[in-house]
Amino acid sequence: MTLIKSISGIRGTIGGKAGEGLSPLDTVKFTSAYGQWLRNRSNTEKLKVVVGRDARISGEMVNQIVVGSLMGMGIDVVNIGLATTPTTEIAVTNEKAQGGIILTASHNPKQWNALKLLNEKGEFLSAADGVKILEIAEKESFNYAEVDDLGSITERNDYLNIHIKQIIDLPLVDVNAIKAANFKIVIDAVNSVGGIAIPQLLKAIGVKDVIELYCEPNGIFPHNPEPLPEHLTEISKVVKEKNAHLGFVVDPDVDRLAIVNEDGSMFGEEYTLVAVADYILQNKRGNTVSNLSSSRALRDITLNYGGEYFASAVGEVNVVESMKANNAVIGGEGNGGVIYPDLHYGRDSLVGIALFLTYLAKTNKRCSDLRLEYPEYIIAKKKMQLTPKINVDEILVSVKNKFKDQKIIDIDGVKIEFEHGWVHLRKSNTEPIIRIYAESKDLNSANQLADQIINEINTLI
Repeated sequence: MTLIKSISGIRGTIGGKAGEGLSPLDTVKFTSAYGQWLRNRSNTEKLKVVVGRDARISGEMVNQIVVGSLMGMGIDVVNIGLATTPTTEIAVTNEKAQGGIILTASHNPKQWNALKLLNEKGEFLSAADGVKILEIAEKESFNYAEVDDLGSITERNDYLNIHIKQIIDLPLVDVNAIKAANFKIVIDAVNSVGGIAIPQLLKAIGVKDVIELYCEPNGIFPHNPEPLPEHLTEISKVVKEKNAHLGFVVDPDVDRLAIVNEDGSMFGEEYTLVAVADYILQNKRGNTVSNLSSSRALRDITLNYGGEYFASAVGEVNVVESMKANNAVIGGEGNGGVIYPDLHYGRDSLVGIALFLTYLAKTNKRCSDLRLEYPEYIIAKKKMQLTPKINVDEILVSVKNKFKDQKIIDIDGVKIEFEHGWVHLRKSNTEPIIRIYAESKDLNSANQLADQIINEINTLI
Protein backbone atom coordinates (compact mmCIF):
# COMPACT_ATOMS: atom_id res chain seq x y z
CA MET A 1 0.00 0.00 0.00
CA THR A 2 1.18 3.53 -0.71
CA LEU A 3 0.69 6.98 0.83
CA ILE A 4 2.33 9.97 -0.86
CA LYS A 5 2.35 13.45 0.70
CA SER A 6 3.38 16.21 -1.68
CA ILE A 7 2.49 19.60 -3.14
CA SER A 8 0.09 17.69 -5.41
CA GLY A 9 -1.97 16.69 -2.36
CA ILE A 10 -2.36 13.61 -0.22
CA ARG A 11 -2.50 10.59 -2.48
CA GLY A 12 -2.72 6.92 -1.59
CA THR A 13 -4.17 3.50 -2.21
CA ILE A 14 -7.37 2.33 -0.55
CA GLY A 15 -7.12 -0.53 1.94
CA GLY A 16 -4.55 -1.82 4.39
CA LYS A 17 -3.30 -0.41 7.66
CA ALA A 18 -3.47 3.25 8.69
CA GLY A 19 -0.38 5.13 7.56
CA GLU A 20 0.28 2.71 4.71
CA GLY A 21 -2.40 4.02 2.35
CA LEU A 22 -5.24 6.52 2.24
CA SER A 23 -7.14 4.90 5.10
CA PRO A 24 -10.19 6.49 6.77
CA LEU A 25 -7.94 7.50 9.70
CA ASP A 26 -5.43 9.16 7.37
CA THR A 27 -8.28 10.92 5.55
CA VAL A 28 -9.57 12.37 8.81
CA LYS A 29 -6.09 13.46 9.89
CA PHE A 30 -5.15 15.29 6.71
CA THR A 31 -8.60 16.83 6.24
CA SER A 32 -8.48 18.09 9.82
CA ALA A 33 -4.96 19.47 9.30
CA TYR A 34 -6.19 21.33 6.21
CA GLY A 35 -9.13 22.71 8.17
CA GLN A 36 -6.82 23.91 10.93
CA TRP A 37 -4.52 25.53 8.37
CA LEU A 38 -7.49 27.41 6.94
CA ARG A 39 -8.49 28.57 10.40
CA ASN A 40 -4.94 29.68 11.23
CA ARG A 41 -4.77 31.95 8.18
CA SER A 42 -8.32 33.32 8.15
CA ASN A 43 -9.94 36.20 9.99
CA THR A 44 -13.38 34.88 9.10
CA GLU A 45 -15.32 33.45 12.05
CA LYS A 46 -17.19 30.92 9.92
CA LEU A 47 -15.24 29.15 7.20
CA LYS A 48 -16.60 27.57 4.03
CA VAL A 49 -15.02 24.81 1.94
CA VAL A 50 -16.20 23.35 -1.40
CA VAL A 51 -15.89 19.58 -1.85
CA GLY A 52 -16.14 17.82 -5.23
CA ARG A 53 -15.11 14.36 -6.39
CA ASP A 54 -14.52 12.21 -9.42
CA ALA A 55 -16.39 8.93 -9.95
CA ARG A 56 -13.91 6.56 -8.32
CA ILE A 57 -15.34 3.53 -6.53
CA SER A 58 -13.93 4.85 -3.24
CA GLY A 59 -15.22 8.37 -3.88
CA GLU A 60 -18.43 8.27 -1.86
CA MET A 61 -16.67 6.71 1.14
CA VAL A 62 -13.86 9.29 1.10
CA ASN A 63 -16.37 12.10 0.49
CA GLN A 64 -18.38 11.28 3.59
CA ILE A 65 -15.26 11.16 5.76
CA VAL A 66 -13.94 14.46 4.39
CA VAL A 67 -17.26 16.28 4.73
CA GLY A 68 -17.79 14.97 8.25
CA SER A 69 -14.26 15.92 9.30
CA LEU A 70 -14.68 19.47 8.01
CA MET A 71 -18.01 19.81 9.80
CA GLY A 72 -16.30 18.54 12.93
CA MET A 73 -13.76 21.35 12.55
CA GLY A 74 -16.67 23.81 12.55
CA ILE A 75 -16.40 24.45 8.80
CA ASP A 76 -19.44 24.81 6.53
CA VAL A 77 -19.28 22.53 3.49
CA VAL A 78 -20.66 23.09 0.00
CA ASN A 79 -20.80 19.57 -1.39
CA ILE A 80 -21.03 19.68 -5.20
CA GLY A 81 -20.85 15.89 -5.60
CA LEU A 82 -19.57 14.42 -8.86
CA ALA A 83 -17.60 17.26 -10.42
CA THR A 84 -14.51 17.84 -12.52
CA THR A 85 -11.42 19.37 -10.97
CA PRO A 86 -11.83 22.66 -12.90
CA THR A 87 -15.52 22.83 -11.97
CA THR A 88 -14.61 22.52 -8.30
CA GLU A 89 -11.99 25.24 -8.68
CA ILE A 90 -14.56 27.59 -10.19
CA ALA A 91 -17.05 26.75 -7.43
CA VAL A 92 -14.57 27.90 -4.75
CA THR A 93 -14.41 31.44 -6.12
CA ASN A 94 -18.13 31.58 -6.94
CA GLU A 95 -18.97 30.56 -3.38
CA LYS A 96 -16.39 32.97 -1.94
CA ALA A 97 -15.17 29.97 0.03
CA GLN A 98 -11.91 29.88 1.97
CA GLY A 99 -10.83 26.69 0.21
CA GLY A 100 -11.75 23.51 -1.60
CA ILE A 101 -10.96 19.81 -1.67
CA ILE A 102 -11.13 17.71 -4.82
CA LEU A 103 -11.31 13.96 -4.20
CA THR A 104 -9.44 12.47 -7.15
CA ALA A 105 -6.23 10.63 -7.88
CA SER A 106 -6.26 12.04 -11.40
CA HIS A 107 -4.69 9.53 -13.82
CA ASN A 108 -3.85 6.88 -11.20
CA PRO A 109 -5.62 3.47 -11.36
CA LYS A 110 -8.87 2.71 -9.53
CA GLN A 111 -7.31 1.63 -6.21
CA TRP A 112 -5.97 5.15 -5.68
CA ASN A 113 -7.68 8.25 -4.34
CA ALA A 114 -6.42 11.62 -3.14
CA LEU A 115 -7.20 14.92 -1.48
CA LYS A 116 -6.29 17.80 -3.80
CA LEU A 117 -6.29 20.95 -1.70
CA LEU A 118 -7.24 24.42 -2.93
CA ASN A 119 -6.89 27.92 -1.50
CA GLU A 120 -9.49 30.70 -1.58
CA LYS A 121 -8.61 31.46 -5.22
CA GLY A 122 -9.55 27.95 -6.30
CA GLU A 123 -5.87 27.22 -6.99
CA PHE A 124 -3.57 24.50 -5.71
CA LEU A 125 -1.56 25.28 -2.61
CA SER A 126 2.04 26.45 -2.72
CA ALA A 127 4.78 24.09 -1.54
CA ALA A 128 5.24 26.23 1.59
CA ASP A 129 1.54 25.97 2.48
CA GLY A 130 1.61 22.25 1.82
CA VAL A 131 4.49 21.87 4.28
CA LYS A 132 2.51 23.72 6.96
CA ILE A 133 -0.42 21.35 6.55
CA LEU A 134 1.85 18.31 6.75
CA GLU A 135 3.37 19.69 9.95
CA ILE A 136 -0.08 20.18 11.49
CA ALA A 137 -1.00 16.62 10.49
CA GLU A 138 2.21 15.17 11.88
CA LYS A 139 1.70 16.86 15.26
CA GLU A 140 -2.10 16.35 15.12
CA SER A 141 -2.35 19.94 16.32
CA PHE A 142 -5.94 20.54 15.27
CA ASN A 143 -8.92 21.41 17.45
CA TYR A 144 -12.45 20.28 16.74
CA ALA A 145 -15.51 22.47 17.26
CA GLU A 146 -17.88 22.35 20.22
CA VAL A 147 -21.29 20.87 19.52
CA ASP A 148 -22.98 24.25 19.03
CA ASP A 149 -20.29 25.30 16.53
CA LEU A 150 -20.27 22.32 14.17
CA GLY A 151 -20.28 23.07 10.46
CA SER A 152 -23.29 22.74 8.17
CA ILE A 153 -23.59 21.10 4.77
CA THR A 154 -25.16 22.51 1.60
CA GLU A 155 -25.69 20.32 -1.47
CA ARG A 156 -25.24 21.95 -4.89
CA ASN A 157 -25.58 20.18 -8.24
CA ASP A 158 -25.59 23.14 -10.62
CA TYR A 159 -21.90 24.04 -10.84
CA LEU A 160 -21.29 22.22 -14.11
CA ASN A 161 -23.95 24.45 -15.70
CA ILE A 162 -22.26 27.53 -14.25
CA HIS A 163 -18.86 26.34 -15.51
CA ILE A 164 -20.15 25.72 -19.03
CA LYS A 165 -21.91 29.09 -19.17
CA GLN A 166 -18.69 30.86 -18.21
CA ILE A 167 -16.91 29.03 -21.05
CA ILE A 168 -19.60 29.95 -23.60
CA ASP A 169 -19.39 33.59 -22.51
CA LEU A 170 -15.67 33.79 -23.35
CA PRO A 171 -15.07 36.10 -26.36
CA LEU A 172 -12.81 33.56 -28.10
CA VAL A 173 -15.34 30.72 -27.88
CA ASP A 174 -17.53 30.90 -30.98
CA VAL A 175 -20.59 28.68 -30.60
CA ASN A 176 -22.00 29.70 -33.98
CA ALA A 177 -18.80 28.62 -35.76
CA ILE A 178 -18.83 25.30 -33.94
CA LYS A 179 -22.50 24.70 -34.83
CA ALA A 180 -21.85 25.53 -38.49
CA ALA A 181 -18.97 23.05 -38.65
CA ASN A 182 -21.41 20.20 -37.89
CA PHE A 183 -18.78 18.16 -36.11
CA LYS A 184 -19.10 14.44 -35.41
CA ILE A 185 -17.05 13.70 -32.29
CA VAL A 186 -16.16 10.55 -30.36
CA ILE A 187 -15.42 10.88 -26.63
CA ASP A 188 -13.84 8.54 -24.08
CA ALA A 189 -14.38 9.57 -20.45
CA VAL A 190 -13.06 6.37 -18.75
CA ASN A 191 -16.33 6.02 -16.81
CA SER A 192 -15.66 9.04 -14.61
CA VAL A 193 -17.04 12.58 -14.30
CA GLY A 194 -16.05 13.44 -17.88
CA GLY A 195 -18.95 11.19 -18.89
CA ILE A 196 -21.26 13.78 -17.37
CA ALA A 197 -19.37 16.96 -18.22
CA ILE A 198 -18.13 16.48 -21.78
CA PRO A 199 -21.45 15.46 -23.43
CA GLN A 200 -23.18 18.36 -21.67
CA LEU A 201 -20.49 20.80 -22.81
CA LEU A 202 -20.57 19.58 -26.42
CA LYS A 203 -24.35 19.88 -26.57
CA ALA A 204 -24.17 23.42 -25.14
CA ILE A 205 -21.64 24.58 -27.74
CA GLY A 206 -23.57 23.14 -30.67
CA VAL A 207 -22.15 19.66 -31.33
CA LYS A 208 -25.11 17.40 -32.11
CA ASP A 209 -23.38 14.21 -33.26
CA VAL A 210 -21.51 12.71 -30.29
CA ILE A 211 -20.46 9.07 -29.97
CA GLU A 212 -19.90 8.20 -26.32
CA LEU A 213 -17.40 5.61 -25.09
CA TYR A 214 -17.25 4.83 -21.38
CA CYS A 215 -19.34 7.75 -20.17
CA GLU A 216 -21.06 5.99 -17.26
CA PRO A 217 -19.63 7.55 -14.07
CA ASN A 218 -19.20 4.29 -12.12
CA GLY A 219 -15.44 4.46 -11.52
CA ILE A 220 -14.75 1.20 -13.35
CA PHE A 221 -11.99 2.30 -15.68
CA PRO A 222 -12.11 0.25 -18.92
CA HIS A 223 -8.41 0.86 -19.58
CA ASN A 224 -5.49 2.62 -17.94
CA PRO A 225 -6.99 6.08 -17.21
CA GLU A 226 -3.90 8.06 -18.18
CA PRO A 227 -4.68 9.44 -21.69
CA LEU A 228 -1.54 8.15 -23.43
CA PRO A 229 -1.54 6.76 -27.01
CA GLU A 230 -1.00 3.15 -25.90
CA HIS A 231 -4.24 3.34 -23.87
CA LEU A 232 -6.37 4.90 -26.62
CA THR A 233 -6.52 2.18 -29.26
CA GLU A 234 -10.30 1.73 -29.04
CA ILE A 235 -11.29 5.36 -29.55
CA SER A 236 -8.73 5.60 -32.35
CA LYS A 237 -10.46 2.72 -34.11
CA VAL A 238 -13.97 4.13 -33.54
CA VAL A 239 -13.07 7.62 -34.81
CA LYS A 240 -11.87 6.11 -38.07
CA GLU A 241 -14.71 3.60 -38.47
CA LYS A 242 -17.43 6.19 -37.81
CA ASN A 243 -15.84 8.83 -40.07
CA ALA A 244 -15.76 11.25 -37.14
CA HIS A 245 -14.00 14.58 -37.37
CA LEU A 246 -12.00 13.89 -34.21
CA GLY A 247 -12.04 12.30 -30.76
CA PHE A 248 -11.54 13.70 -27.27
CA VAL A 249 -10.21 11.77 -24.29
CA VAL A 250 -10.07 13.05 -20.72
CA ASP A 251 -8.62 11.65 -17.51
CA PRO A 252 -10.85 10.82 -14.50
CA ASP A 253 -10.96 14.40 -13.13
CA VAL A 254 -11.03 16.11 -16.55
CA ASP A 255 -7.98 18.37 -16.30
CA ARG A 256 -6.04 16.60 -19.07
CA LEU A 257 -7.17 16.54 -22.70
CA ALA A 258 -5.97 14.25 -25.47
CA ILE A 259 -7.14 14.57 -29.09
CA VAL A 260 -7.50 11.89 -31.77
CA ASN A 261 -7.27 12.91 -35.44
CA GLU A 262 -9.92 11.99 -38.00
CA ASP A 263 -7.67 9.20 -39.38
CA GLY A 264 -7.31 7.60 -35.94
CA SER A 265 -3.81 8.92 -35.34
CA MET A 266 -2.93 10.86 -32.21
CA PHE A 267 -2.84 14.66 -32.29
CA GLY A 268 -0.37 14.29 -29.44
CA GLU A 269 -1.03 15.35 -25.83
CA GLU A 270 1.91 17.76 -26.03
CA TYR A 271 0.15 19.53 -28.89
CA THR A 272 -3.20 20.08 -27.17
CA LEU A 273 -1.74 23.15 -25.45
CA VAL A 274 0.24 24.13 -28.56
CA ALA A 275 -2.88 24.27 -30.77
CA VAL A 276 -4.97 26.15 -28.22
CA ALA A 277 -2.08 28.59 -27.65
CA ASP A 278 -1.76 29.10 -31.42
CA TYR A 279 -5.42 30.19 -31.54
CA ILE A 280 -5.14 32.42 -28.46
CA LEU A 281 -1.93 34.10 -29.64
CA GLN A 282 -3.49 34.95 -33.00
CA ASN A 283 -6.14 36.95 -31.16
CA LYS A 284 -4.31 38.10 -28.04
CA ARG A 285 -0.55 38.57 -28.28
CA GLY A 286 1.45 37.85 -25.15
CA ASN A 287 3.64 35.42 -23.26
CA THR A 288 3.23 31.70 -22.56
CA VAL A 289 4.35 29.24 -19.89
CA SER A 290 4.70 25.47 -19.69
CA ASN A 291 6.73 23.23 -17.43
CA LEU A 292 10.26 21.91 -17.98
CA SER A 293 8.95 18.55 -19.23
CA SER A 294 6.85 20.11 -21.99
CA SER A 295 7.65 20.36 -25.70
CA ARG A 296 9.72 23.09 -27.31
CA ALA A 297 6.87 23.52 -29.79
CA LEU A 298 5.09 26.00 -27.49
CA ARG A 299 8.26 28.07 -27.29
CA ASP A 300 8.57 28.07 -31.09
CA ILE A 301 5.04 29.31 -31.83
CA THR A 302 5.22 31.88 -29.02
CA LEU A 303 8.33 33.38 -30.56
CA ASN A 304 6.60 33.40 -33.96
CA TYR A 305 3.92 35.70 -32.51
CA GLY A 306 6.46 37.97 -30.86
CA GLY A 307 5.82 36.73 -27.34
CA GLU A 308 8.20 35.36 -24.75
CA TYR A 309 8.17 31.78 -23.50
CA PHE A 310 8.91 30.80 -19.89
CA ALA A 311 9.54 27.35 -18.41
CA SER A 312 8.46 26.54 -14.86
CA ALA A 313 9.06 23.69 -12.47
CA VAL A 314 6.70 20.74 -12.92
CA GLY A 315 3.39 21.03 -11.09
CA GLU A 316 0.30 23.10 -11.83
CA VAL A 317 0.96 25.47 -8.93
CA ASN A 318 4.40 26.28 -10.37
CA VAL A 319 3.02 26.89 -13.86
CA VAL A 320 0.33 29.20 -12.46
CA GLU A 321 2.87 31.13 -10.39
CA SER A 322 5.04 31.68 -13.48
CA MET A 323 2.01 32.64 -15.62
CA LYS A 324 1.05 35.34 -13.13
CA ALA A 325 4.63 36.60 -12.80
CA ASN A 326 5.10 36.81 -16.57
CA ASN A 327 1.60 37.96 -17.61
CA ALA A 328 1.04 34.86 -19.72
CA VAL A 329 -2.11 34.83 -21.87
CA ILE A 330 -2.09 31.04 -22.08
CA GLY A 331 -0.13 28.27 -20.41
CA GLY A 332 -0.29 24.75 -19.10
CA GLU A 333 1.51 21.45 -19.19
CA GLY A 334 2.49 19.10 -21.96
CA ASN A 335 0.29 16.33 -20.59
CA GLY A 336 -2.77 17.90 -22.22
CA GLY A 337 -3.29 20.49 -19.49
CA VAL A 338 -4.61 23.85 -20.75
CA ILE A 339 -4.69 26.85 -18.38
CA TYR A 340 -6.60 29.82 -19.76
CA PRO A 341 -6.46 32.70 -17.25
CA ASP A 342 -9.40 34.56 -18.82
CA LEU A 343 -11.52 31.79 -17.26
CA HIS A 344 -9.45 30.67 -14.25
CA TYR A 345 -5.95 29.58 -13.25
CA GLY A 346 -6.37 25.82 -13.48
CA ARG A 347 -5.96 23.05 -16.04
CA ASP A 348 -9.33 22.72 -17.72
CA SER A 349 -10.24 20.22 -20.43
CA LEU A 350 -13.67 21.80 -20.95
CA VAL A 351 -12.34 25.19 -21.96
CA GLY A 352 -9.62 23.40 -23.96
CA ILE A 353 -12.30 21.58 -25.98
CA ALA A 354 -14.30 24.75 -26.61
CA LEU A 355 -11.27 26.74 -27.77
CA PHE A 356 -9.88 23.91 -29.89
CA LEU A 357 -13.21 23.33 -31.66
CA THR A 358 -13.59 27.06 -32.29
CA TYR A 359 -10.15 27.15 -33.90
CA LEU A 360 -10.77 24.01 -35.94
CA ALA A 361 -14.12 25.37 -37.14
CA LYS A 362 -12.68 28.75 -38.11
CA THR A 363 -9.75 27.24 -40.03
CA ASN A 364 -12.00 24.69 -41.76
CA LYS A 365 -9.13 22.19 -41.63
CA ARG A 366 -8.93 18.53 -40.82
CA CYS A 367 -7.50 17.79 -37.40
CA SER A 368 -4.49 15.96 -38.86
CA ASP A 369 -3.71 18.88 -41.22
CA LEU A 370 -3.72 21.34 -38.31
CA ARG A 371 -1.31 19.10 -36.45
CA LEU A 372 1.11 19.12 -39.40
CA GLU A 373 1.45 22.91 -39.14
CA TYR A 374 3.37 22.69 -35.88
CA PRO A 375 7.10 22.03 -35.34
CA GLU A 376 7.74 18.31 -35.12
CA TYR A 377 9.09 17.16 -31.78
CA ILE A 378 8.77 13.75 -30.17
CA ILE A 379 8.98 13.15 -26.44
CA ALA A 380 9.94 9.77 -25.00
CA LYS A 381 8.49 9.35 -21.51
CA LYS A 382 10.08 6.73 -19.31
CA LYS A 383 10.28 5.99 -15.62
CA MET A 384 12.31 4.02 -13.11
CA GLN A 385 10.80 2.48 -10.01
CA LEU A 386 12.25 3.76 -6.76
CA THR A 387 13.39 1.57 -3.89
CA PRO A 388 14.41 2.67 -0.36
CA LYS A 389 18.07 2.10 -1.30
CA ILE A 390 18.01 4.67 -4.11
CA ASN A 391 19.13 8.17 -3.11
CA VAL A 392 17.51 10.33 -5.77
CA ASP A 393 19.29 13.54 -4.71
CA GLU A 394 22.70 11.93 -5.04
CA ILE A 395 21.77 10.56 -8.47
CA LEU A 396 20.66 13.99 -9.69
CA VAL A 397 23.89 15.62 -8.52
CA SER A 398 25.97 12.92 -10.21
CA VAL A 399 24.09 13.23 -13.51
CA LYS A 400 24.42 17.02 -13.36
CA ASN A 401 28.20 16.71 -12.90
CA LYS A 402 28.46 14.14 -15.69
CA PHE A 403 26.89 16.58 -18.21
CA LYS A 404 28.26 19.83 -16.79
CA ASP A 405 29.43 20.95 -20.26
CA GLN A 406 25.79 21.13 -21.44
CA LYS A 407 23.22 23.77 -20.45
CA ILE A 408 21.69 22.61 -17.15
CA ILE A 409 18.40 23.76 -15.56
CA ASP A 410 17.99 22.54 -11.98
CA ILE A 411 14.93 24.35 -10.63
CA ASP A 412 13.12 21.00 -10.66
CA GLY A 413 15.27 17.90 -10.87
CA VAL A 414 17.82 18.18 -13.67
CA LYS A 415 17.13 19.19 -17.26
CA ILE A 416 19.99 18.82 -19.73
CA GLU A 417 19.74 20.85 -22.94
CA PHE A 418 21.41 19.45 -26.06
CA GLU A 419 21.54 21.03 -29.51
CA HIS A 420 18.86 18.77 -30.95
CA GLY A 421 16.89 17.94 -27.82
CA TRP A 422 16.73 17.72 -24.05
CA VAL A 423 16.42 15.26 -21.18
CA HIS A 424 14.60 16.03 -17.94
CA LEU A 425 14.76 13.72 -14.93
CA ARG A 426 12.97 14.30 -11.66
CA LYS A 427 11.32 12.51 -8.78
CA SER A 428 7.56 12.21 -9.32
CA ASN A 429 5.20 14.09 -6.98
CA THR A 430 2.50 11.45 -7.41
CA GLU A 431 4.22 8.05 -7.70
CA PRO A 432 7.34 6.36 -6.22
CA ILE A 433 9.29 6.72 -9.47
CA ILE A 434 11.92 8.80 -11.25
CA ARG A 435 10.50 10.28 -14.46
CA ILE A 436 12.88 10.54 -17.41
CA TYR A 437 11.53 12.63 -20.29
CA ALA A 438 13.53 13.24 -23.45
CA GLU A 439 12.62 15.27 -26.55
CA SER A 440 14.12 15.29 -30.03
CA LYS A 441 13.07 15.51 -33.67
CA ASP A 442 12.20 11.81 -33.91
CA LEU A 443 11.30 8.98 -31.51
CA ASN A 444 14.51 7.05 -32.04
CA SER A 445 16.66 10.03 -31.06
CA ALA A 446 14.44 10.81 -28.06
CA ASN A 447 14.63 7.20 -26.87
CA GLN A 448 18.41 7.22 -27.25
CA LEU A 449 18.67 10.35 -25.10
CA ALA A 450 16.41 8.85 -22.41
CA ASP A 451 18.20 5.49 -22.47
CA GLN A 452 21.56 7.22 -22.15
CA ILE A 453 20.42 8.78 -18.86
CA ILE A 454 18.78 5.55 -17.63
CA ASN A 455 22.03 3.66 -18.26
CA GLU A 456 23.90 6.36 -16.38
CA ILE A 457 21.51 6.02 -13.41
CA ASN A 458 21.80 2.22 -13.42
CA THR A 459 25.57 2.54 -13.32
CA LEU A 460 25.31 4.87 -10.34
CA ILE A 461 22.90 2.55 -8.53
